[in-house]
Amino acid sequence: MTSLALHSPHALLSVSDKTGITHFAQGLLALGFTLLSTGGTAKLLRDSGIACTDVADYTGFAEMMDGRVKTLHPKVHGGLLARRDTPAHLAAMQAHGMVAIDVVAVNLYPFAQTVANPAVSLEDTVENIDIGGPAMLRSAAKNHASVTVVCEPTDYAVVLASLTAGSQTETDRRALAAKAYAHTARYDGMIANFLSSLPPDGNPQAKHAYPSTLTVQFNKVQDLRYGENPHQSAAFYTDTLVPKGLLAGYTQLHGKELSYNNIADADAAWECVRQFAAPACVIVKHANPCGVAIASDCAIAYAKAFSTDSTSAFGGILAFNGEVDETTAQAISQQFAEVVLAPSYSAAALAVLQAKVNVRLLTVPLMKNCVDNTLEFKRVGGGLLVQSPDNHRLQVADLQCVTEQKPTDQQLIDLQFAWQVAQFVKSNAIVYCKDGMTLGIGAGQMSRVDSAKIAALKAYNAGFSLQGSVVASDAFFPFRDGLDVLAQAGAVAVVQPGGSMRDAEVIAAANEHGVAMVVTGVRHFRH
Repeated sequence: MTSLALHSPHALLSVSDKTGITHFAQGLLALGFTLLSTGGTAKLLRDSGIACTDVADYTGFAEMMDGRVKTLHPKVHGGLLARRDTPAHLAAMQAHGMVAIDVVAVNLYPFAQTVANPAVSLEDTVENIDIGGPAMLRSAAKNHASVTVVCEPTDYAVVLASLTAGSQTETDRRALAAKAYAHTARYDGMIANFLSSLPPDGNPQAKHAYPSTLTVQFNKVQDLRYGENPHQSAAFYTDTLVPKGLLAGYTQLHGKELSYNNIADADAAWECVRQFAAPACVIVKHANPCGVAIASDCAIAYAKAFSTDSTSAFGGILAFNGEVDETTAQAISQQFAEVVLAPSYSAAALAVLQAKVNVRLLTVPLMKNCVDNTLEFKRVGGGLLVQSPDNHRLQVADLQCVTEQKPTDQQLIDLQFAWQVAQFVKSNAIVYCKDGMTLGIGAGQMSRVDSAKIAALKAYNAGFSLQGSVVASDAFFPFRDGLDVLAQAGAVAVVQPGGSMRDAEVIAAANEHGVAMVVTGVRHFRH
């Protein structure tokens, strides 16, 4: 057994994720620390030529019960919890042969990775619930006045640097303690979510999508100037792990700090534009698309999207699914845009857009197989609504024609485009389209017929003819009046979910007008 002196610095290293641990251990040794370790971590250190003392040798108790009990011992937790400014605590340590443990590096059994396996057994899940690790993190974090606790390998370098320079402060240790408590809270939350989602027989393969107790965790990115209105406070939080390709993974290249409304509208724009394979532009105003188009390049797509409703586009959010080049940037610079999002910008485009003081430029990676949010949340008075994301993607083959008139191949392409746009328009949503661009959008009305009228009015105001256009309705037509408005405006094909008690009446109206109608069987309410 290595001799342990009461007042020399000691570090306890016991990690599941071994990333960077040998370098961290070598740095601590160079600073004069004596190392305590367990199991696989101790073996790795020794195999790397790094001297360490087994916790079992220090405590005098061998690991037992298949490793379930190894650090749950007074000599470990006494060394972590003892107050260095309290003589009685120091005397108790000396009386019981304890050493003060000054640095703790611990991360936990891979519970999340274990339960991600669709074939996992309940026994495997339970065995990957860490007990000793969270206990050590909590003890160290409680005594952060004296103990440095590290739960993330990304913090090793910063901790070593501050210890080497002698510049580590209690504020630094408090921040690490907060991170440790967040780490254990997230870990316990995952376990609680998993166990409370199990059926009575405990079969993980039959667990419920929504646990009886839901625990979630987000990390604050920044405080915002205000919320939706200046009298409201606000902050922006992200998931603990932000999937690549979603808005929260943005990088800001230019412009003022994003506001609450900027972030909300930018998300609406990005979620819509990333659905398209062809070069696309989406312009959002107050959470609704006011212009969407696809084309052979982003510049043409922007021109088409802007022409849909140039009035509403003023002060809007512009999203592109391809690189913004100089031609596109020059066109954008002629209008007032709050935010522009794209996967990338050419150097010439950046030079043009960065000359605009008020525009905020963001990049967001465009991922072909981007993972959507696992759950969507909406706060209500005293509660929380939780649902899976609306990630249904329509294929032309899924469409069922219910009218005498059949849509042409080009109309089917436009109907699919219109349906993709309607998914991101607030209900009740009506979207007129033709040749890969929106002509008029009716959003957020209390009746579907009003949305149909407003969408037509928007098109007329923009100077568009709706003759030969196609229309998407995010939900079924409850009466034939909405269909009559679309047909009278000049629409020749309609896509809608179907499922109304008056479907026969609506289909008959379409046949009267010679309008082709296809149904999806899926609606896209967006509130």
